[in-house]
Amino acid sequence: MANIGTAGELSTGRRRPLGRVRARMSSTLSELGQIGALTVHTISSAVRPPYTYGPELASQFVFGLRMAAIPLVVSSIAFTYGPAGVQAAGFLNLFGAIDRLGGLFAVIVMREFAPLVCAIVMAGVVGTSICADLGARQIREELDALRVLGVDTTKSLVAPRFIALMALASLSNVFALLLGTLGGMIVTMANGAPLGPFFATFFTNATVPEIAASLIKTTLFGAIIAIVCCYKGLTVKGGPEGVGRAVNQAVVISFMAIGVVNYAFTQALLALYPELSVVR
Repeated sequence: MANIGTAGELSTGRRRPLGRVRARMSSTLSELGQIGALTVHTISSAVRPPYTYGPELASQFVFGLRMAAIPLVVSSIAFTYGPAGVQAAGFLNLFGAIDRLGGLFAVIVMREFAPLVCAIVMAGVVGTSICADLGARQIREELDALRVLGVDTTKSLVAPRFIALMALASLSNVFALLLGTLGGMIVTMANGAPLGPFFATFFTNATVPEIAASLIKTTLFGAIIAIVCCYKGLTVKGGPEGVGRAVNQAVVISFMAIGVVNYAFTQALLALYPELSVVR
């Protein structure tokens, strides 16, 4: 009888981890479904009249611009000058081809660095603020009061933040491209090379598809950050501690989703425009 009991306990012990994995997978899939439903509802609410969210949209855009301006400037120059510029210039100097730095920078900054810097700043500064704000309102039951009054919280709160963050991300991408190019210019001058060849190869590789893809990708990143952070803010539980957990989870989920979208988007872009794979 003792042996039978021991075998039963071992079998139960083996099933418990599997049950936890299944529960975690089920919870993750359910959460992804709810995020997808919120995305559909947000888009339909944003395009369906009446457009009463104008003041909230303007307020969120100005707030995000004020919060993200300095981090964007510092991050854009730092990332492009350091990890991209210094390393690339050192490699090209080995072959006496520092004049090719402009073409390399056009690809690096437009395709990857500018969108990713914008995503990091938007998620770390603006997205966390959105999640904390909505989470605090949820904890204070303000959102429940609005629903009781018949207010569509998705249209009045989520839709303006969704549009504002997409617009802010695309605008930030323009500044990130300019500041990233400035970082390349600084690297070129630091290596004692003229700026003429830098700009010649830069504009050779700065094609319209590359610029358009950079803007579209960054706008998608802004949409992902807005939806994830709003969802986490609207579903906060557990008081103030729950708000802190929701903010951390929102940033992690946003970065994971951005990584997946970035990979898929870049592969699709190179498949549609194979000539972008070659630095001219």
